[in-house]
Amino acid sequence: MTSSALHKSRSAERALHLLDTVVTAGSISLGDAARVAGLPTSTALRHLRALEHDGYLDRDPHGAFSVGPTFLRLALTALREGPVAHLTKAAQPHLDRLAEVTGESAYLAVRERSRAVYIATAESTRAIRHVGWVGRAVPLAGTAVGTTLTGDGEATVHRNTGAVEPDVSAAVAPVLGADGTVVAAISVLGPASRLDHTSIDAVTDAVLAAAGALEGDLRGPAGQRGDRHDGGAP
Repeated sequence: MTSSALHKSRSAERALHLLDTVVTAGSISLGDAARVAGLPTSTALRHLRALEHDGYLDRDPHGAFSVGPTFLRLALTALREGPVAHLTKAAQPHLDRLAEVTGESAYLAVRERSRAVYIATAESTRAIRHVGWVGRAVPLAGTAVGTTLTGDGEATVHRNTGAVEPDVSAAVAPVLGADGTVVAAISVLGPASRLDHTSIDAVTDAVLAAAGALEGDLRGPAGQRGDRHDGGAP
């Protein structure tokens, strides 16, 4: 590889790293983006401006960067037509039903390297609700959804409170593919004040039912697993 090609490769890698940093954060300042990406502020600013110019990022009046229309268009196209399109299409009716039954927001997440990425949702209609996590990535380690996605496929529900956001509780169940491996996780997230010890059992049952129903759709005539049980806290 020539020095020019190597420079272009490194430049592209830095730009993609910064784009990933912004997507993960949702909204982030120049200084924080540079720190997370491990780049000098001047270098980070040059790449961020280029991404902003091409519509991949937006910048608010305070200078914080967030995803732009070009990125959103590509992401939506990937969800509709990419490898996860079948999964999100199959999951949406179950997410809608789960949100209706529990009154809380329901999510579908998949594994991406060392992170879990939320790819579909059905939002609660309550005034105080959990929203806005589609496209967000959270660590596999230390989170209920991460524990579920890295598990051995046992039919268990993992519960957690405050691992990613304070005062937010989650009940998460694995969705298994035809070969028995975990392909996704279905979860319900809501305020810990509502998802407390008096209501979590009913939410857990609903999450398990949704995961089993989605498995049945993905497997076709082979049907659903019936031996799901509550696995308690991760």
